[in-house]
Amino acid sequence: MKAWIPHPEGLRLLGEPPPGVTVELLADPDRLPSSPDGVRFWVPPFLSGPDAGAFLARLPDVEVVQLLSAGADAWVGRVPDGVTLCDARGVHDSHTAEWVVAAILSSLRGFAPLARAQARREWAYDEVAPTDELAGKRVLIVGAGSIGAAVRDRLAPFEVSFTLVARTPRPDQGVHGVDELPALLPGADVVVLLVPLTDQTRGLVDERFLAAMPDGALLVNAARGPVVSTPALLAELASGRLRAAVDVTDPEPLPADHPLWELPNLLLTPHIGGSVRGLLPRAYRLVAEQLRRYAAGEELTNRVVDGY
Repeated sequence: MKAWIPHPEGLRLLGEPPPGVTVELLADPDRLPSSPDGVRFWVPPFLSGPDAGAFLARLPDVEVVQLLSAGADAWVGRVPDGVTLCDARGVHDSHTAEWVVAAILSSLRGFAPLARAQARREWAYDEVAPTDELAGKRVLIVGAGSIGAAVRDRLAPFEVSFTLVARTPRPDQGVHGVDELPALLPGADVVVLLVPLTDQTRGLVDERFLAAMPDGALLVNAARGPVVSTPALLAELASGRLRAAVDVTDPEPLPADHPLWELPNLLLTPHIGGSVRGLLPRAYRLVAEQLRRYAAGEELTNRVVDGY
């Protein structure tokens, strides 16, 4: 039985494969390491595009697709029957949470305009002072999974209060349901989006959602671009009523002539929340455990189920 992985470092990070398993490097889909026959476990590249999904048709024996991303929206509905799709839930908790904290602090403390002033060699004290602060803010986390918990834990020392929202309410854990958002949004100074992209979350943040947020509130999107209606966000930011920090956009990459680039109350990073040096060691620890489970006939973790 063969397993194909996309990173040369993965061969070292995986260590000794289970008995009967041969691990091969597939760095270039146009240069196969061997015949695709017998490849039963495949790890696509991180943030794979449509071409990687189409590559599945070239693997007649594949039974497991193990993603390196926490989101599986690009794969749901494109994996053949009988193939188990698993995401990398848990791998991205720490670095995504770090991006969220950094984005919130940078937005509230005005780091973006200060960086632009530095490039102009201007002492821009009067441009931003006094800045806002994080202490005392009311933070609404939409997406109460493992990354949401990591964000909460890292923000807790900043003397903020939290409200958590998930698709399914968990009253015993203090987690509200999505249907409660209209009542919760007016009391949020910072709204953090961490939901997967599904039919239910696509366009979740629309005109009504944004209008319910109080003046001066900050929207932080660490989820997927289409979770937010770009025209609705653009209108609110252009009016100056809200602020935003986003690591994802719709469309993505954002075209150079898009008006979002010009908004001073938007902090935008190019989908780098998960791109850190520690990603591969964490990711391949999961891959190694999943490969061990699969070879032993055990239940795999992080299975992506119907409805996502």
